[in-house]
Amino acid sequence: MASRPDTDDYLFLFLDDVPLMDVRAPVEFARGSFPAAENAPLMNDEERHRVGICYKEKGQDKAIELGHQLVSGDIKAQRIEAWKRFIARNPDGYLFCFRGGLRSRLTQQWIRDAGIDYPLVKGGYKALRRFLIDSLEGLIETSDFHILSGRTGTGKTRVLQQLPNPVDLEGLANHRGSSFGRRVTPQPSQIDFENRLAVAMLKAHHRIGGTIFLEDESRLVGRCALPESLRKRMAEAPLLVLERPMAERIAIIRQDYVEDMHADYVARDGEEAGWLNFRDYLLAALDRIRKRLGGERHQQLRALMESALETQAHQGVLSGHDAWIEALLTDYYDPMYDYQLSQKEGRILVRGGPAVIREQANLAQPA
Repeated sequence: MASRPDTDDYLFLFLDDVPLMDVRAPVEFARGSFPAAENAPLMNDEERHRVGICYKEKGQDKAIELGHQLVSGDIKAQRIEAWKRFIARNPDGYLFCFRGGLRSRLTQQWIRDAGIDYPLVKGGYKALRRFLIDSLEGLIETSDFHILSGRTGTGKTRVLQQLPNPVDLEGLANHRGSSFGRRVTPQPSQIDFENRLAVAMLKAHHRIGGTIFLEDESRLVGRCALPESLRKRMAEAPLLVLERPMAERIAIIRQDYVEDMHADYVARDGEEAGWLNFRDYLLAALDRIRKRLGGERHQQLRALMESALETQAHQGVLSGHDAWIEALLTDYYDPMYDYQLSQKEGRILVRGGPAVIREQANLAQPA
């Protein structure tokens, strides 16, 4: 089989979700990488640290020499085996290091010595990241955005997914964007979030085109911050306001934050620990907004929530949660949302249920 050349076609890599083997150290990978990247390091964190000190004190040649000493024998064999496993799973992938220099060239050479040609990304992580930062800023500046808004519990994310060209900010941030929005799995790092966002926007622009639909979000989605330039564009964009009756909203919140979250905790932690962790999650989410609720209102809602959890634990009945959900919507979330929306009246294109929103969204797309 003919060997594939090294590449600097970054757009192709991201649009096609091409598998990428990140040979940087685990600490670098954890700080931020790319959606299709897997970590298969040349050096672990300790080895990288020692080589870095040697480089500063004695120069490149001595650092390379130390690197070869640290990654040799069985350790070297294990690293090469890990790379071969990645390549067997991803024959069309590429490897990269920080700048496309020493580490990726050495990895490439050792793989070649093992009888396999595997290409690298020219410029490495730094060039890929720069490409995404520049692309994201360009797309934010030139794209046409419409914003899906609506009170808490109207199921905005569900409806967003049904629109012609959605970018799901909450999905990318792995958070539902409220005090109760935490998920069982952790959020991405800020850099990972920005990279995911850039890739999603590139796909929205190149694969589908036309108006991009986003859900109305504040600056932070959990701990992931939206780029300031995107926030500004979102604050000027037309609004589609999703509306649903209170009973439907209560059912959606009960499904998302009670039923699904309980199932997720049990799947992760087992029946007993899962229940306790789910219970802690709900109560802690309510406690986080205690100041804004006021002491007395918080106590009343906490009593309702504890009672609902008790009923759920002993009878498996979820409807007990409806009382605190309705009270929280009526007394807290709705007044806050209605005030915010009153500042945006001039931007509203349409109000209505899911069918009305879908119809308006389809009109916004070029034929």
